[in-house]
Amino acid sequence: MTDDLPRSDAPAAADALPAAAQRLMATRFRGFLPVAVDVETGGFDSDRHALLEIAAVPIEMDENGLLYPGQTASAHVVPAEGLEIDPKSLEITGIILDHPFRLAKVERDALDHIFTPIRAAMKKYGCQRAILVGHNAHFDLGFVNAAVNRTGHKRNPFHPFSVFDTVTLGGIAYGQTVLARAATAAGLGWDADEAHSAVYDTEQTAKLFCKVANSWPRT
Repeated sequence: MTDDLPRSDAPAAADALPAAAQRLMATRFRGFLPVAVDVETGGFDSDRHALLEIAAVPIEMDENGLLYPGQTASAHVVPAEGLEIDPKSLEITGIILDHPFRLAKVERDALDHIFTPIRAAMKKYGCQRAILVGHNAHFDLGFVNAAVNRTGHKRNPFHPFSVFDTVTLGGIAYGQTVLARAATAAGLGWDADEAHSAVYDTEQTAKLFCKVANSWPRT
């Protein structure tokens, strides 16, 4: 099986969005716009450990109702004051906090950077809210919600608790719950050297979600 998803540079991704695609997306997920998200963090506790990197990929739709990943938005994040970072987490992610090219943003600015294109995509498709698509999605949503609460951000586009989880979707479609194995089974490939980067993991999660959703019968 090959990666046969529509490409993000297809005509449907142009400024002139076909009305059919707009209507289909607005009704496909009950008014929700799926947005793949991955976070890299300083540990597992969203209230105690720092958010270090976040990436998001709004899901787009072509005029035939097929989903494909949109443009990626990402930001490295300055650890919020008072939060912890487990050194073991940095070994896994490879994040170097003081790297001169990290160009990290404070949490509020990082959220704005991620939320702005999501809200634009919601407007484009006439969707009321975004719904987070993630691999172990409640982990990612927990860190997003914690950062929103810390910064007092008032324009969080995501549903506060509902998600689409590719662990479940991968298990149902391919019998695989590990992202690398599910992506491989779906014909998407997997580059272990790029894994545990928020951008790479988000893009693979977006592709996996689209692959499964496009295979599901639409009425």
